[in-house]
Amino acid sequence: MLDLRGHRALVTGAARGIGYGAAKVLAQNGCDLILHGRTKEHCAKILEEVRAYGIDACAVGAEFSDLSQVSAMLDEIDSMGKDVDIILNNAGIQVAYRTEYLKTPAEDYTASFNINTIAPMMIVYHFLPKMEKLGFGRIVNTTSGIRLEPEQAGYSASKAALDKVTTDLASKYEGTDIMINITDPGWCRTDLGGPNAPNAPESSLPGVVVGAFVNDKKSGRNFAAGEFYGMTLEEAVAKAENGFPRYTGSIGY
Repeated sequence: MLDLRGHRALVTGAARGIGYGAAKVLAQNGCDLILHGRTKEHCAKILEEVRAYGIDACAVGAEFSDLSQVSAMLDEIDSMGKDVDIILNNAGIQVAYRTEYLKTPAEDYTASFNINTIAPMMIVYHFLPKMEKLGFGRIVNTTSGIRLEPEQAGYSASKAALDKVTTDLASKYEGTDIMINITDPGWCRTDLGGPNAPNAPESSLPGVVVGAFVNDKKSGRNFAAGEFYGMTLEEAVAKAENGFPRYTGSIGY
């Protein structure tokens, strides 16, 4: 299992929910952090908590529906002079549940793709050249297991697109120490998942952070959180490094 001491991760959507829990696990394992929220102020609580582990941490703010804010956030991170070699792209939005799905408005797609697909890939493309110079990187993009629900077309399409571009890109880094994978946290009771979801946010751990700790030079896998439920981090990483094939996008992964 990779030792994260001396590494720095950007965690998007860190102010609450699954990103909040993921940030704490990274901090507990000595990883320095840049925490993203819609505003810096939203990250005040998690920032205080992760600093208690003795790591270096700061917060940045950007509303991902406004791609100019994403660019400004990346410029701000560059100005810090701190290398980011781990990315957990957790931030996302579920815009609506359309019972009358044949009336799904175009705005569901544009909003979903900006936040769930384009913004995270802007971040990936920005930091990958820097990772190449360092000769090291870990990228984990958060997907969804939603299938056969036209009521959530904008959301599911944007996540399917993120799967596609992430795993296609991952194929270019197979066998290197820059590892790109996806994770599916499952349906959790978060602001995105809603109060009726069957799983607590904590059930996504350690699965959603496994991709930051694997050290086997393999990319293009889906580390679905349900596969690691109840395991220690060490057990989860060992399982991830033994037997997870490349993600094909087929139902039932």
